[in-house]
Amino acid sequence: MEIYKDLNTKASKDFEQLLNSQLSKIKIEEGNIIDGTVTKITSKFVFLFVEGLKSEPVLDINELKTLNINDKLKVGSKIPVFLEKIEDRNGDVVVSVTKAQKIKQWRQLEKAFEKNEPIIGKITSKCKGGVIVEHVDTGSLMFCPGSQISDKPLKDISHLMNEPQKFALIKLDKIRGNACVSRRQIISSNRKEDKAKIIEKYKVGDIIKDAVVKGYSSFGCFFGVNNGELDVLVHLQEISYSRINHPDEIFNIGERHSLLVISVDKEKLQVGCSIKQLSPDPFEHISNYELNKLYKVKVVKITDYGCFCELEPGLSTLLHSSELSWTKKNVSAKKLFKIGDVIDCVITEIDKDKRRVAISHRLTKENPYELLEKKYPVGSEISGKISSINEYAIYVKMEELDIDVFLHSNDLSYTGNPEEELKKYKKGDEIKAKVLEIKKEEQKVRVGLKQTLEDPFNYFKTKKINDVITVKVISSDNKGLLVKAEGSSLELLIKKSQIAINSADARPSRFVGGERIDAAISDLNIEKRKVSISIKLLEELQNKEAVSKFSSPLSGKNLPFSSLSDKLKKNKDNSEK
Repeated sequence: MEIYKDLNTKASKDFEQLLNSQLSKIKIEEGNIIDGTVTKITSKFVFLFVEGLKSEPVLDINELKTLNINDKLKVGSKIPVFLEKIEDRNGDVVVSVTKAQKIKQWRQLEKAFEKNEPIIGKITSKCKGGVIVEHVDTGSLMFCPGSQISDKPLKDISHLMNEPQKFALIKLDKIRGNACVSRRQIISSNRKEDKAKIIEKYKVGDIIKDAVVKGYSSFGCFFGVNNGELDVLVHLQEISYSRINHPDEIFNIGERHSLLVISVDKEKLQVGCSIKQLSPDPFEHISNYELNKLYKVKVVKITDYGCFCELEPGLSTLLHSSELSWTKKNVSAKKLFKIGDVIDCVITEIDKDKRRVAISHRLTKENPYELLEKKYPVGSEISGKISSINEYAIYVKMEELDIDVFLHSNDLSYTGNPEEELKKYKKGDEIKAKVLEIKKEEQKVRVGLKQTLEDPFNYFKTKKINDVITVKVISSDNKGLLVKAEGSSLELLIKKSQIAINSADARPSRFVGGERIDAAISDLNIEKRKVSISIKLLEELQNKEAVSKFSSPLSGKNLPFSSLSDKLKKNKDNSEK
């Protein structure tokens, strides 16, 4: 083999010039779209000729059928393809018709996006968060968010399906191959042109009649004028001369009002209006009204926390729910009044700086708690029906004054368990009770039922410690004896340790109930209503007395002291001897 080392020969230079001229004509690079000429068509493949490639690219006939272009092809036809690889592992050229079409479609969308031009598309289906739009020219699928379908909420879009219409390209992602479009921008831009013509009709000082309340915001109220051709804003400060926190305190959706045009912004396409400037400032003659004086007011708005009333047109005032009734707490104004009612109220506050007037409806009536104090002072008895019961108290309704009084379970009985006593009553029961406490400022009245009954503790007011009383055994258990003093309904407990001196005799089981026995008072506190009794103490007292007389202690081990007389007799006989 001959190796040419000298490249400066004429033959080498001629070959180099010929090679460079040929390569300069044909520049083929991977990643570009090239045109191929159809040279052969079979049942499975289509063969192409591309100048500059060392072998023929081959297309799968199924790919062409998917794109619906197989019927149009014939030998000699030109077809654009995307060159993926000039040579793969097998030495073949890899091309794609599908990718070539997608790239061309994407470039068309890019041009429209760069020039901010609308495209023609049609909504083909719904998806999560929006709809799928097909580009009419290229067949590319794009996404349109639900918020971008229209400038107004649409419950049904069936009339928009498969209808060619304009869309604005709002986002292109070349890496992911995603496109996002908006129908709303097209609609808004069209309406913007129309709105500019509408706004030219208005000028400052014009009065717009029959404007309809369409919606609220924290900064004002929106009105529709001239059958909805234009929406205007009345700022919060231009609604009323009185201070308000939100437009819904004054207006209801659908109401009609007259508006005064106070500003026209042709750049922002906005018209500002005022309601309060249509009338003189009522606060200029607020001095005509006096505190704590009765006036007629008109209900114009009802809210969850009260209602707004007019002292005169334009001069609104708040009637808070706390000022509706003396007796009903958290009462709803909707249950008492309706819009348009004329009611009596008393002015409780006039603040000229804050432009605020407060009124009260309950002050037009006498305070029922003051009436109760006059008619039923502390110590008086009242009657009523139980209106409600909770886990610790009963509420009794005094129909005469429309007041619910409070009866605690501890005040139901002197002797019974409060919880058990509470279960004896039900809603609607008639009940009598004694007035224990009246708090007018807090609107609270406390009554007691047991105070109408005789106090069983009175039995012990004439007694003192170490006095002997007779009791009747009710029952016995491991804790001791439950007894009741004769002459009193008060139940007392004789503890097991207080039954007898001798521990062997201190057995509660010895008693079955019904026995009458004597016991001594071991503890007594009238103020604290506390009393304790003891059989053991009685034995000790009797033993002490016996010892002092006969100088011999007694055992007291047999109840009720059956051996005491025998011991005393024996001691007497011994002394005589």
